[in-house]
Amino acid sequence: MLVGVVGKTNVGKSTFFSAATMLNVPIGNYPFTTINPNVGLAYFKTKCVCKELGVQDHPTNSVCVNGIRLIPVKLMDVAGLVPGASSGRGLGNKFLDDLRQADALIHVVDASGSTDVEGRPIVPGSHDPLEDIYFVENELDLWFFNILKNDWPKISKSSESNFDSGVIQIHQKMSGLSISKADILTAIEAVGLMNKKLSTWTEQNLLGLVKYIRRIAKPTTIAANKIDLFPAPLNYEKIKSTGRSCVPCSSEAELVLRRAADKKLIEYLPGDSDFKIVSQLGDPQKKALDLIKEKVLGKWGSTGVQETINFTFKELLGLITVYPVEDEHSLSDKKGNVLPEAHLIKKGSTAKGLAYKIHTDLGEGFLYAIDVKKGLRIGADHVLLDCDIIKIVSAKARG
Repeated sequence: MLVGVVGKTNVGKSTFFSAATMLNVPIGNYPFTTINPNVGLAYFKTKCVCKELGVQDHPTNSVCVNGIRLIPVKLMDVAGLVPGASSGRGLGNKFLDDLRQADALIHVVDASGSTDVEGRPIVPGSHDPLEDIYFVENELDLWFFNILKNDWPKISKSSESNFDSGVIQIHQKMSGLSISKADILTAIEAVGLMNKKLSTWTEQNLLGLVKYIRRIAKPTTIAANKIDLFPAPLNYEKIKSTGRSCVPCSSEAELVLRRAADKKLIEYLPGDSDFKIVSQLGDPQKKALDLIKEKVLGKWGSTGVQETINFTFKELLGLITVYPVEDEHSLSDKKGNVLPEAHLIKKGSTAKGLAYKIHTDLGEGFLYAIDVKKGLRIGADHVLLDCDIIKIVSAKARG
């Protein structure tokens, strides 16, 4: 799964990405600081089953810190969008094209209203962040629309007497955007176009269709950034009232904490509500940390960066955590590593699906699986649950 980090220029988007991944990416208050997309690893944070089972684990594909499992996930930071991006303004077509493979989006918004629509610094509170949300959604919709519209006369004519053929062609046209045929059919039905001749669809019909497709194919979390600046809290409530998924966030505070933890100045785990000073600090450092504690952690419970990531992968993408093991008694792999792997899989995934995710040979030779917690043998179609520990029994050895 890949999540794209989007937004207009100068809203703290690259700061959010750096804080989440600790990659040294260019950060600045001018347009197009980011030109080429940056891809990095962030972490999905969840309680590890090691505490529940009272064992000491030895993770190999993730990290466990005091019973908290951190599972790597991919984020991609693309350059800031400007109005007219879908028509090529500001290298917009390139930036939008970078998002083709994204399964979901995190839209970083300047909730303080201290940047105008072009990303230029202005007095806090003099710009409505909802306008930024609308403009980015509109650019994405127009991007989808232009992709479909270019060949629409040909598609509608060739499928005049065959609706299913039209659906197939729409899917083929948009498949490069990580959109499934099921998404296409769901959208067509939702906007009332099912079984209507494609030649009768108007431009408004097409725009309504791509808007719906965008919502289901690129679900979005709003990161209400700069939440420590007034009037960001008021704008955060305003954004929430529209029904959009929104998390209060201070990416700058998170970056400061992550860097301090990396230098062993403090003990801090992403998403924590506090930190512990473990080294001698100068007055400027202590003052900066005190402000973060007062303005961000004390008021909001966290910086919001980790919550944004967790919400996107768990709620929007519907992922759960499962722990495959090779020995159901010792909960280990062949090397004796206890609870070595934690995998994020789609809610509703089956035991056989997990086998294929681990290794093709396991899936092809699947015989049965064991629900380790319950001590039960389960079949290929058994639906897995969050925090399940699973042993796969296969006729083919894992490569």
